[in-house]
Amino acid sequence: MNPIQEYFFRIDEPARSALLFLRKKILESDELITETLSFGLPFLKYKKKMLCYFYYSKHHQKHYLSFYHGDRLDHPELLSEGRKKFKILLLDMEEDLPMDLIFDILKEVKAHIR
Repeated sequence: MNPIQEYFFRIDEPARSALLFLRKKILESDELITETLSFGLPFLKYKKKMLCYFYYSKHHQKHYLSFYHGDRLDHPELLSEGRKKFKILLLDMEEDLPMDLIFDILKEVKAHIR
């Protein structure tokens, strides 16, 4: 098992399945999106530049996606919480994942990547 798989398999169900589903859909959405492990976290990159990463907020007790170029994004669902370049989208595992919103945000972030 590679380190990225190990990261996800340390997460309890049902969150693990939801996050693996989201990861798969994002990776399949664009052939220029790749995955790496940076700082012990699964990062998704677009054209080899930061796009987003998965993490867990102890403060909010929720998993989230953190988007690069967050300072340029204007979505009320995104939280900056003092971050300069990233904004996060909290994921409620009790509800359906907001796939349309996630892909809208990804599209916007990709537009800022040269």
